[in-house]
Amino acid sequence: METTTTLLVADDHAVVREGIRSLLRLAPGFAVVAEADDGEDAVAMARLHAPDVVLLDLMMPGIGGVAATRGIRAASPRSHIMVLTSSDDEELAFAAIEAGAQSFLPKSTRGEALLQAIRHAAVGESTLHPSIARRILNSMQRPRRPAADPFAELTERELDVLRRLAEGGSNARIAASLSISEKTVKAHLSNLMSKLRVTDRTQAVAFAWREGLMRGKE
Repeated sequence: METTTTLLVADDHAVVREGIRSLLRLAPGFAVVAEADDGEDAVAMARLHAPDVVLLDLMMPGIGGVAATRGIRAASPRSHIMVLTSSDDEELAFAAIEAGAQSFLPKSTRGEALLQAIRHAAVGESTLHPSIARRILNSMQRPRRPAADPFAELTERELDVLRRLAEGGSNARIAASLSISEKTVKAHLSNLMSKLRVTDRTQAVAFAWREGLMRGKE
Protein backbone atom coordinates (compact mmCIF):
# COMPACT_ATOMS: atom_id res chain seq x y z
CA MET A 1 0.00 0.00 0.00
CA GLU A 2 1.43 3.38 -1.01
CA THR A 3 2.05 5.78 1.84
CA THR A 4 0.82 9.36 1.67
CA THR A 5 3.24 12.27 2.03
CA THR A 6 1.64 15.07 4.03
CA LEU A 7 2.46 18.69 3.25
CA LEU A 8 2.14 22.18 4.66
CA VAL A 9 2.14 24.90 1.99
CA ALA A 10 3.24 28.29 3.32
CA ASP A 11 3.13 31.27 0.96
CA ASP A 12 1.50 34.68 1.30
CA HIS A 13 0.15 34.52 -2.28
CA ALA A 14 -3.11 32.57 -2.55
CA VAL A 15 -2.53 31.92 -6.27
CA VAL A 16 0.77 30.19 -5.49
CA ARG A 17 -0.83 27.98 -2.86
CA GLU A 18 -3.65 27.09 -5.24
CA GLY A 19 -1.16 26.27 -7.99
CA ILE A 20 0.73 23.89 -5.71
CA ARG A 21 -2.51 22.27 -4.53
CA SER A 22 -3.60 21.75 -8.14
CA LEU A 23 -0.27 20.16 -9.02
CA LEU A 24 -0.37 17.81 -6.04
CA ARG A 25 -3.98 16.78 -6.79
CA LEU A 26 -2.77 15.39 -10.12
CA ALA A 27 -0.16 13.14 -8.50
CA PRO A 28 -0.95 10.18 -6.22
CA GLY A 29 0.54 9.91 -2.77
CA PHE A 30 0.38 13.55 -1.65
CA ALA A 31 -1.97 15.33 0.75
CA VAL A 32 -1.93 19.03 1.68
CA VAL A 33 -2.95 18.99 5.34
CA ALA A 34 -2.51 22.70 6.05
CA GLU A 35 -1.74 26.09 4.53
CA ALA A 36 -0.31 29.31 5.92
CA ASP A 37 0.00 32.85 4.58
CA ASP A 38 2.57 34.21 7.02
CA GLY A 39 5.51 33.01 9.10
CA GLU A 40 3.75 32.78 12.45
CA ASP A 41 0.90 30.73 10.97
CA ALA A 42 3.41 28.43 9.27
CA VAL A 43 5.04 27.63 12.60
CA ALA A 44 1.65 27.08 14.25
CA MET A 45 0.45 24.77 11.46
CA ALA A 46 3.70 22.78 11.56
CA ARG A 47 3.31 22.31 15.30
CA LEU A 48 -0.32 21.22 14.90
CA HIS A 49 0.04 18.87 11.93
CA ALA A 50 3.72 17.76 11.93
CA PRO A 51 3.70 17.38 8.11
CA ASP A 52 6.26 15.26 6.29
CA VAL A 53 7.27 18.19 4.08
CA VAL A 54 6.88 21.97 4.46
CA LEU A 55 6.91 24.05 1.26
CA LEU A 56 7.98 27.46 2.50
CA ASP A 57 8.32 30.87 0.86
CA LEU A 58 11.13 32.95 2.35
CA MET A 59 9.59 36.33 1.57
CA MET A 60 6.50 36.26 3.79
CA PRO A 61 5.02 38.89 6.09
CA GLY A 62 5.32 38.63 9.84
CA ILE A 63 8.40 36.95 11.24
CA GLY A 64 9.75 36.13 7.75
CA GLY A 65 10.99 32.96 6.17
CA VAL A 66 14.27 32.48 8.03
CA ALA A 67 12.69 32.90 11.46
CA ALA A 68 9.80 30.68 10.32
CA THR A 69 12.30 28.03 9.25
CA ARG A 70 13.89 28.10 12.68
CA GLY A 71 10.48 27.96 14.35
CA ILE A 72 9.28 25.06 12.20
CA ARG A 73 12.46 23.13 12.90
CA ALA A 74 11.80 23.49 16.63
CA ALA A 75 8.03 22.87 16.40
CA SER A 76 8.20 19.83 14.11
CA PRO A 77 11.74 18.41 13.95
CA ARG A 78 10.79 15.55 11.63
CA SER A 79 9.38 17.83 8.93
CA HIS A 80 11.56 18.38 5.85
CA ILE A 81 11.65 22.10 5.08
CA MET A 82 11.75 22.86 1.36
CA VAL A 83 12.19 26.51 0.46
CA LEU A 84 10.53 27.75 -2.74
CA THR A 85 11.76 31.24 -3.51
CA SER A 86 11.99 33.92 -6.15
CA SER A 87 14.64 35.79 -4.13
CA ASP A 88 18.24 35.97 -5.38
CA ASP A 89 19.58 37.08 -1.99
CA GLU A 90 22.56 34.79 -1.28
CA GLU A 91 22.83 35.73 2.38
CA LEU A 92 19.13 35.01 2.89
CA ALA A 93 19.51 31.59 1.26
CA PHE A 94 22.46 30.67 3.45
CA ALA A 95 20.71 31.97 6.56
CA ALA A 96 17.72 29.75 5.79
CA ILE A 97 19.96 26.69 5.47
CA GLU A 98 21.68 27.51 8.74
CA ALA A 99 18.21 27.87 10.30
CA GLY A 100 17.24 24.36 9.16
CA ALA A 101 16.03 24.43 5.53
CA GLN A 102 16.96 21.17 3.82
CA SER A 103 15.96 21.75 0.19
CA PHE A 104 16.03 24.88 -1.97
CA LEU A 105 14.22 25.43 -5.26
CA PRO A 106 13.29 28.50 -7.29
CA LYS A 107 9.58 29.14 -7.85
CA SER A 108 10.24 28.71 -11.56
CA THR A 109 10.83 24.97 -11.03
CA ARG A 110 8.72 22.82 -13.35
CA GLY A 111 5.95 20.74 -11.84
CA GLU A 112 7.50 17.29 -12.34
CA ALA A 113 10.82 18.47 -10.89
CA LEU A 114 9.01 19.81 -7.83
CA LEU A 115 7.14 16.54 -7.37
CA GLN A 116 10.41 14.61 -7.62
CA ALA A 117 12.02 16.90 -5.06
CA ILE A 118 9.10 16.33 -2.69
CA ARG A 119 9.44 12.55 -3.15
CA HIS A 120 13.13 12.83 -2.28
CA ALA A 121 12.29 14.99 0.74
CA ALA A 122 9.83 12.38 2.00
CA VAL A 123 12.67 9.84 2.27
CA GLY A 124 15.12 12.29 3.81
CA GLU A 125 17.06 13.42 0.74
CA SER A 126 17.72 17.07 -0.06
CA THR A 127 17.44 18.94 -3.34
CA LEU A 128 19.41 22.07 -4.18
CA HIS A 129 18.66 23.57 -7.58
CA PRO A 130 21.95 24.33 -9.42
CA SER A 131 21.20 28.04 -9.61
CA ILE A 132 20.52 28.13 -5.86
CA ALA A 133 23.63 26.06 -5.10
CA ARG A 134 25.75 28.49 -7.13
CA ARG A 135 24.40 31.50 -5.24
CA ILE A 136 25.02 29.80 -1.90
CA LEU A 137 28.52 28.85 -3.01
CA ASN A 138 29.21 32.45 -4.05
CA SER A 139 28.26 33.65 -0.58
CA MET A 140 30.77 31.24 0.93
CA GLN A 141 33.73 32.16 -1.25
CA ARG A 142 35.20 34.86 0.93
CA PRO A 143 38.68 35.08 2.43
CA ARG A 144 38.88 33.24 5.74
CA ARG A 145 41.57 33.24 8.40
CA PRO A 146 43.69 30.07 8.55
CA ALA A 147 42.28 27.66 11.09
CA ALA A 148 42.64 24.09 12.24
CA ASP A 149 41.51 21.44 9.76
CA PRO A 150 37.71 21.36 10.18
CA PHE A 151 37.62 17.82 8.77
CA ALA A 152 40.33 16.37 11.04
CA GLU A 153 37.90 14.04 12.82
CA LEU A 154 36.59 12.46 9.62
CA THR A 155 37.94 9.17 8.25
CA GLU A 156 39.03 8.91 4.61
CA ARG A 157 35.84 7.02 3.78
CA GLU A 158 33.68 9.67 5.47
CA LEU A 159 35.50 12.33 3.44
CA ASP A 160 34.80 10.35 0.25
CA VAL A 161 31.11 10.19 1.14
CA LEU A 162 30.98 13.90 2.01
CA ARG A 163 32.66 14.91 -1.27
CA ARG A 164 30.14 12.91 -3.29
CA LEU A 165 27.28 14.29 -1.26
CA ALA A 166 28.51 17.85 -1.89
CA GLU A 167 28.63 17.07 -5.62
CA GLY A 168 24.90 16.33 -5.49
CA GLY A 169 24.99 12.57 -5.10
CA SER A 170 22.03 10.62 -3.74
CA ASN A 171 22.57 7.71 -1.36
CA ALA A 172 22.24 5.30 -4.27
CA ARG A 173 24.77 7.15 -6.44
CA ILE A 174 27.26 7.48 -3.58
CA ALA A 175 26.91 3.78 -2.80
CA ALA A 176 27.49 2.81 -6.43
CA SER A 177 30.52 5.07 -6.86
CA LEU A 178 32.19 3.72 -3.70
CA SER A 179 31.05 0.09 -4.15
CA ILE A 180 29.34 0.02 -0.78
CA SER A 181 25.72 -0.47 0.31
CA GLU A 182 23.21 2.35 0.81
CA LYS A 183 22.95 1.25 4.44
CA THR A 184 26.68 1.85 4.83
CA VAL A 185 26.37 5.26 3.15
CA LYS A 186 23.66 6.22 5.66
CA ALA A 187 25.90 5.10 8.54
CA HIS A 188 28.82 7.18 7.25
CA LEU A 189 26.54 10.20 6.79
CA SER A 190 25.23 9.88 10.32
CA ASN A 191 28.76 9.65 11.71
CA LEU A 192 30.19 12.55 9.72
CA MET A 193 27.25 14.84 10.49
CA SER A 194 27.73 14.13 14.18
CA LYS A 195 31.45 14.91 13.93
CA LEU A 196 30.84 18.13 11.97
CA ARG A 197 28.04 19.12 14.37
CA VAL A 198 25.51 19.65 11.61
CA THR A 199 21.95 18.40 11.72
CA ASP A 200 21.17 17.38 8.14
CA ARG A 201 22.56 16.68 4.68
CA THR A 202 22.08 20.21 3.39
CA GLN A 203 24.08 21.71 6.26
CA ALA A 204 26.79 19.09 5.65
CA VAL A 205 26.99 20.14 1.99
CA ALA A 206 27.14 23.82 2.94
CA PHE A 207 29.89 23.07 5.47
CA ALA A 208 31.92 21.12 2.90
CA TRP A 209 31.85 23.99 0.39
CA ARG A 210 32.34 26.73 2.97
CA GLU A 211 35.32 25.07 4.64
CA GLY A 212 37.14 24.33 1.38
CA LEU A 213 36.68 20.58 0.96
CA MET A 214 35.43 21.14 -2.58
CA ARG A 215 38.07 23.70 -3.55
CA GLY A 216 38.79 23.34 -7.26
CA LYS A 217 35.36 21.76 -7.94
CA GLU A 218 33.56 25.06 -8.61
